[in-house]
Amino acid sequence: MIHQRLRQWWRPCRTAGLIIAGLLMQHVHAQVPTGQTEIAAQKRPRIGLVLSGGGARGAAHIGVLKVLEEMRVPVDIIVGTSMGAIVGGTYSSGSSVTEMEQAIRGINTNVLFQDSLARQEQSMRRKQAEQQLPLFAAEIGLRDGAISLPKGAVVGIGLESVLRRLVKLKGTRDFDKLPIPFRAVATDVVDGEMVVFREGELSNAMRASMSVPGVVAPAEVDGRMLVDGGLVRNLPVDIAREMGADIIIAVNLGTPLLRRDQITSVVGISAQMIGILTEQNVKASLKQLKPDDILILPELGDFSAGDFDNLPKTIPIGEAATRKVAGKLAKYSLSPLQYAGLRSSQMADATISTRVVDEIRFPGLNRVNPEVLAHLVDSKVGEPIDQKRLDADLRRIYGRGDFEHVNYEVINDGGKRILEINATEKSWGPDYLRFGLSLSTDFSADSVFNLYASHRKTWVNSLGAEWRNDLVVGRIMRASTEFYQPLDVGQRFFVVPRLEVGQRYLDVFSVDTRVARLAARTTKAAVDLGGQWTKFSELRLGLERGFTDFRLDTGPVELAPGRDRFQLGAITGRLYFDQLDSPTFSRTGLAGSVNVFASRARLGASSQYTRWDGDISSATSYGRHALQFAAKAGGKLGDSELPNYDLFQWGGFLRQSGYRTDQLLGKEFKYGRAVYTYKLLEQKFLEGAYLGIAAEYTRFNHFLNLNQSDRLKSGALFLGFDSPLGPMFVAYGRAADGNQAGYFFLGRP
Repeated sequence: MIHQRLRQWWRPCRTAGLIIAGLLMQHVHAQVPTGQTEIAAQKRPRIGLVLSGGGARGAAHIGVLKVLEEMRVPVDIIVGTSMGAIVGGTYSSGSSVTEMEQAIRGINTNVLFQDSLARQEQSMRRKQAEQQLPLFAAEIGLRDGAISLPKGAVVGIGLESVLRRLVKLKGTRDFDKLPIPFRAVATDVVDGEMVVFREGELSNAMRASMSVPGVVAPAEVDGRMLVDGGLVRNLPVDIAREMGADIIIAVNLGTPLLRRDQITSVVGISAQMIGILTEQNVKASLKQLKPDDILILPELGDFSAGDFDNLPKTIPIGEAATRKVAGKLAKYSLSPLQYAGLRSSQMADATISTRVVDEIRFPGLNRVNPEVLAHLVDSKVGEPIDQKRLDADLRRIYGRGDFEHVNYEVINDGGKRILEINATEKSWGPDYLRFGLSLSTDFSADSVFNLYASHRKTWVNSLGAEWRNDLVVGRIMRASTEFYQPLDVGQRFFVVPRLEVGQRYLDVFSVDTRVARLAARTTKAAVDLGGQWTKFSELRLGLERGFTDFRLDTGPVELAPGRDRFQLGAITGRLYFDQLDSPTFSRTGLAGSVNVFASRARLGASSQYTRWDGDISSATSYGRHALQFAAKAGGKLGDSELPNYDLFQWGGFLRQSGYRTDQLLGKEFKYGRAVYTYKLLEQKFLEGAYLGIAAEYTRFNHFLNLNQSDRLKSGALFLGFDSPLGPMFVAYGRAADGNQAGYFFLGRP
């Protein structure tokens, strides 16, 4: 008990003593001539800290630094590779161990390796495309007639944002002039040579050193394509020696090779090859250590290099390994006064620079118009750099989908402070292909399978015009093409001419028995004029002209339409807004739309009527719990009835569950839904798995005016999870009138 009280008393006294000692040392430095200070520094050996790569295992380096500070062992030079470069660069820039410990508590796999822009920040065009087609997987590039793919699973936008927050000193600089001189090691993937960063934007150097081949896309720096430095020098002892280190403290995290039973795929073989190369160059580096050098070996066991969700757990392991060599370290320990003075000089001033930006540039663009990008940037000329705002600017630019990498650099040019936003255009563009599929069954007679393909040709002109072609094959048959032409560099206004050919089926049920199937094949041309009033909303007005071939596919001839072809001519309108965080598993936000189709005889239409529909949905959440509310309605405006080829189809999972898909066919309806979901499982890079329950109510005006209630009530219980092929659902629905159905969905319901 006495021992604990003495220790509790000693800690604050020790901290206060270090602060006072630091102030005294600063005073001493101010009074002693520079030459005498340098002579004093030369009386002890220059110590270089070498930090190896190791992915998530590298957080153990923080534990090493923690003990070095506790033992007052000076660090005069730091050299790092991969995760060692991140920890070393952060410390070299003036961060304290405490600040680094706090920072990694907010870091996980999704934060580091999630490139996608938050959905609320995506353009309206991207949100609508996402709603229209259930596309999955990465896009495939078409360039000069050849197919090409991205260079990494992730681009590194999330990683770079984290690195910029970790680095205390912003802007391009000489790494010898950092609070602690620093070097980062990367590999030129073109010629296999080692690249040592001695200057530049510190976060860029750390990012290049951490570019794990096949996982994170290579970094482009000064025309070189750079990947993880561990391939050539995972423990860069020689670099520290070249910087003048007399004593090396080397921290080797090790790269454990996979067992035979763990090598089960091409990915496993690639990881094993990288591990073999890394271990070979580490062995060579270990032979360069001298008798007075110190080697620290954290015993990380089976802790995975990819386990970025548990970074803090490795810090104590680094501490324990360092204490094992405490005897060797002790002879380099400084007095409290000396060490406090040294650390005081190595702590960076985190004061935000008030120097304003004189110019913003977008260098190196070939296809993309820099004036368009300038409208996406909230950072302003004549104002200081706001890091959070600038990070949001970079994410917004990346979110356009035109770039494989977006970064920035602050340079001085002729006395001006220039913010250069370096956006690297996709090497696999400007044409892109994506594919998708959807599959559903109600475990009775109806199963639906559709394949999707989408082609985009971007930057057809300087305003960012895009030509898009979509194809759907399966239960739905549709081919469409459109040319999206912005009318200004801010892309606030646009015009969209489009063509579409498609066929859909309208099933007619008597209670729960299908009595007929009608087929409607439509060919139409249209043009829309629209504007985006905010990044969350869009308004379109348009004209449509075409025809629908409407016929009886199966069923009694009494249900056959009176004619085969109906002419189309209409004025269309659409208001759309969307702030949901997810179109499928929404946890926050609001979205809605209103559509009007005014068919007019003076425009050539066979039938004169006005059809409308609208919907609104919202979501809120607390922890793993979420509530979603939705309402949808549709019908006619005016006295004219809707023609049979343009009726509403309803029914199915979360569209009045308990009924079969599109079992309800009618002239108008009103629908409401409340859904509760509980998040069962977190998934890396995906939205997770959910258990849900829904309650639904519909008032429906039936097509055949059957003796069936127009007030429908039902509920559903479901399991849903996000998969690489899209959202998947297994569900059971039951209606109050006894109708029931099971469902399996791949794709959005």
